[in-house]
Amino acid sequence: MKKITLGAFEEMVLLTVGVLQDNAYGVTIKTELEANMKKTISLGALYAALQRLEEKKWVNSRVGGITEERGGRRKQYFDITKEGVAALNEVRAMRNELFDRLPAKKVQWLNL
Repeated sequence: MKKITLGAFEEMVLLTVGVLQDNAYGVTIKTELEANMKKTISLGALYAALQRLEEKKWVNSRVGGITEERGGRRKQYFDITKEGVAALNEVRAMRNELFDRLPAKKVQWLNL
């Protein structure tokens, strides 16, 4: 099986694309990430992560229709793929296994 390499920021972007479903484009992804992460995200960092995720085949992009509100420009939408969902499930399973192996004393310290 191919090794999953998913950084923390990429994971958050991938999850956010999945959550937003048909409304996942640059600004909505950025807004949702900033609300959840409680910090400012640059569009450059976001689009770089989206490009990496697309290269890994974990998201697909598509171009929407022309809109008046955007001065005739099109939005680039993103969709999570089956492979992207599988990657998230694998990372989640690995993380859960590690949490389950934490000694009870550490779990109390961490308030888990």
